[in-house]
Amino acid sequence: MSAHTHTHATAPADRARLGRRAQLLAAASVAYNAVEAVIAISAGLVAGSVALVGFGLDSVVEVSSGLIILWQFRHRMPESRERRALRLMAVSFFALAAYVGFESVRALLGDHEPEASPVGIGLAVASLAIMPFLSWAQRRTGRALGSEAVVADSTQTLLCSYLSAVLLVGLLLNATLGWYWADPLAGLVIAAVAVREGREAWRGEGCCGLGGEHHPDLADCAPATCQSSDDQ
Repeated sequence: MSAHTHTHATAPADRARLGRRAQLLAAASVAYNAVEAVIAISAGLVAGSVALVGFGLDSVVEVSSGLIILWQFRHRMPESRERRALRLMAVSFFALAAYVGFESVRALLGDHEPEASPVGIGLAVASLAIMPFLSWAQRRTGRALGSEAVVADSTQTLLCSYLSAVLLVGLLLNATLGWYWADPLAGLVIAAVAVREGREAWRGEGCCGLGGEHHPDLADCAPATCQSSDDQ
């Protein structure tokens, strides 16, 4: 068993400040991803690209994730909504994986060939430039707060960056080499990553801080359930 040292803001003023920052970052994520979702889904439907539509749906999940964080921190004691926030994020991931996985398999087994999408390529490049910085800010804030839900939201934002790279490769291969199968294959990668992230969010103990620390403010969480990975 190894000792853990974690620095969380315990002063009420610090927690209030970090809580406001978490809400501002969540609002920025919601605004950007709402625009991204509209562009990606519209361009994906026009081009017949399951990967682009799937990317747009992931943006919808990002919007829901940001709204969950806003809902959580509207409460007087956000920690009391931690577990529910994680579970809601997990459900959104599973729904995304189910849809994109089904559509990707159907596209691979069918004879439909998606068209090239310059709009989709530009969108993927823009997301690669923006989302890593937003994810870094969210993760830093979540760690300072000791909030797994905020960290999970940052993971979803980082996932969007990874998926942007996958999407970009798939769209470029289809546009330049005519490899139409690269598009649904990229969709399957998106679905697989979404399943993994959904499982991690579902199994996360919302009542525990980062590193398995128990929040004493939460009466419905047993300290015994909060175990660090080094203790197992």
